[in-house]
This record gives sequence, structure tokens and C-alpha cells, in this order.
Amino acid sequence: MTNLISAEGLKKLCDEYDYLWKVERPKVVQGVSDAAAEGDRSENAEYIYGKKRLREIDRKLKHLGSRLKVLKVATVPANPHQITFGCWVTYEEESGEERCYQLVGPDEIDVSIGRISLDSPVGQALLHKKVDDDVTVRRPGGEMTVYITGISSTRPGV
Repeated sequence: MTNLISAEGLKKLCDEYDYLWKVERPKVVQGVSDAAAEGDRSENAEYIYGKKRLREIDRKLKHLGSRLKVLKVATVPANPHQITFGCWVTYEEESGEERCYQLVGPDEIDVSIGRISLDSPVGQALLHKKVDDDVTVRRPGGEMTVYITGISSTRPGV
């Protein structure tokens, strides 16, 4: 798993960690404490749900804490000549359809806004390639060849 992240992505993870630790967890702990004071815990839905939610928060905090320890902030070259972490890559598929994705680490994946993992089959195939390269992507559904038409440090068209 890639341990690279953008400065923006790192800030987002740190903010999430701080929110869970300083706001959400204390609120849930208080709710569990209040529910426990009401008596019989075996039939107390608020207590049972609160304990479950507390376990979820603690699991998320543990995960975020371990990721934050190993993540390294990577910067994208201003004028990249080859595909690296954080680059926006525009390519044309065999069908003629054009796609544009940013290669990011696993902590920033969001396909809905065009961010795919550097570790994915597409990300691995594109890594270190240049404009005008034909690239074969090995996917679970079969191979696909794409033609790289652009590499940028910022999202094209923005």
C-alpha cells in the first residue's frame, strides 16, 4: 500500500482524527455514561448503541492514528513530463472515450471526483509513462490499451 498523500489529504485526515477524538468521542462517552446511570443495561438501547458507536469510533481512531504515522506528503512537479503521484492524467480509450484521473494514495481515493489509487491496475499501468505513450492496462475484466494525451499538475479545464 502506498504511503503517499497530498498536503490537502493529510490535513483532511488530521481534521477527521481531531474531530473524532475531541468532539465525537467525548459526546458518545457522555451519552453512554448517562444511559448507564439509568439502570438495567441489558435492555437499554441507548447504552447498547452508544457502546457500539464508541467501538466504531475507537476503531477509526486506531486506523487513522496508524496511517498518520506512516504517511509522507508528496508534491507534484509543476510541469510533469511523466506520470507520478498526484498528476492528472488524460487518456483516450480504444473506444475513443476520453477519461481524466488524478493518481492518489489509498487514503484519498474518490472516483466520483476523478481520484484513483496509484496502487490500482490503472494507476500502476500509468505510473512513469509519458504523453503519447500507449499503455496496456491489465484489469480483472481483461486488458485495455489507452493512449496518454495529457499530464498535468492541476485538473485540466479548471
